[in-house]
Amino acid sequence: MATDHPIQILAPRWLIPVAPRDEVLEDHAVWIRDGRIEAILTREQARERQQATEEPIEWVDLPTHALIPGLVNGHTHAAMSLMRGLADDLPLMTWLEEHIWPVEGQMLGHDFVHDGTMLAAVEMIRSGTTTLSDMYFFPEAAIEAVQAAGLRGVFGIVVIDAPNRWSANAEEALAKGVDLVNDWRHHPRIEFTLAPHAPYTVGDAALERVRTMSDQLDLPVHMHVHETAHEVESALAATGERPLARLDRLGLLNERLVAVHMTQLTDSDIARLAVTGTHVLHSPQSNLKLASGFCPVAKLLEAGVNVGLGTDGAASNNDLDMFDEMRTAALIAKPVAGDAAAVSAHQALHMATLGGARAFGLEHRIGSIEPGKQADLVAVDLDMPETQPVYDAVSTLVYSASRRQVSDVWIDGRARLRAGQLRGLDCRAIIDRANRWREPILRAKPQT
Repeated sequence: MATDHPIQILAPRWLIPVAPRDEVLEDHAVWIRDGRIEAILTREQARERQQATEEPIEWVDLPTHALIPGLVNGHTHAAMSLMRGLADDLPLMTWLEEHIWPVEGQMLGHDFVHDGTMLAAVEMIRSGTTTLSDMYFFPEAAIEAVQAAGLRGVFGIVVIDAPNRWSANAEEALAKGVDLVNDWRHHPRIEFTLAPHAPYTVGDAALERVRTMSDQLDLPVHMHVHETAHEVESALAATGERPLARLDRLGLLNERLVAVHMTQLTDSDIARLAVTGTHVLHSPQSNLKLASGFCPVAKLLEAGVNVGLGTDGAASNNDLDMFDEMRTAALIAKPVAGDAAAVSAHQALHMATLGGARAFGLEHRIGSIEPGKQADLVAVDLDMPETQPVYDAVSTLVYSASRRQVSDVWIDGRARLRAGQLRGLDCRAIIDRANRWREPILRAKPQT
């Protein structure tokens, strides 16, 4: 039977499957057929199998590379790349209320989201991200951009009580979301979440509706929760109830909830997260930059809570670099836990791949290099002065390598980056379109 593209054999120096955890294979190869991983073989076995078949085969030699699963950016606001550097060195609520929300109030629209997401897509592919979980308005525009880039995307239906340029209220947002889910439900690279913005912007009625729809449509719920001490203190002062307890009361603490940031957690909170199967998405660099606090990742992992990683948006990070995020997550976990062994390099890589995939129910398709999974793969060239000599390939990836060493990216077996060159995207045109937004955004920004 004719195939869409030939069989591919990727033969790296180091193969890091992530599952089984802590395993590193040397001189192995990944056999890919029709965009799926068919087998993991020794290099010798792959050569023998290649010689025994008459089908067309593309052999990709990666003699100085580590091959890893595609990185999963579990929390981002892709279109906010257009606001990179617009308002820095500010606390969260000042940043949001006095800078970001006023600009969004004037600039948000289909073209803004499309062009910002295209810019983000180029950055993510070049840095080894193959799947993003996006939370932003006009998700239909983000889908168009991600489709054009060939990425895999999980798109949040943003629910917020206040009117905005995408929806008048929570009910309209959810209605639009149902239409989008129905339109795209059979696409192999498009998934959805329900994305109530935060406990302080979404009331009980809307959250109850989100919970019902999550049950009915079997969709994850992706939400900022316990991002700052101010959020928790304000909720306690107003209602006497912590935001996490409120979500629990409303039935939202369960295996479908992906709670982002989570810097303000007690031991009892952590125990409850573990019992309910709630997932946590850690965005360490954004938390640091906004002085939001520290997620107790080591305690969460010890309790058995699944933890993924995300960059947040480039307006608060200011990049979409998952290599930097892995390194930061591993480093800050150690002083927070008072333990140099907390969050090892292997755990950080797991969080950036299989942990993120599991949070969104995609662990059976992506997140590790295993037979039957989609061929979302990234090659990182370690033959650089900054990453030599290599004693432990995973430690080298997490603590020494940079996104600039990503040489090749495959999504569903299709090369999206090959030998450092983007495939199918005009990078210059995308940058030029993004730059056209600079002056309108500056005009929309409140003068301080």
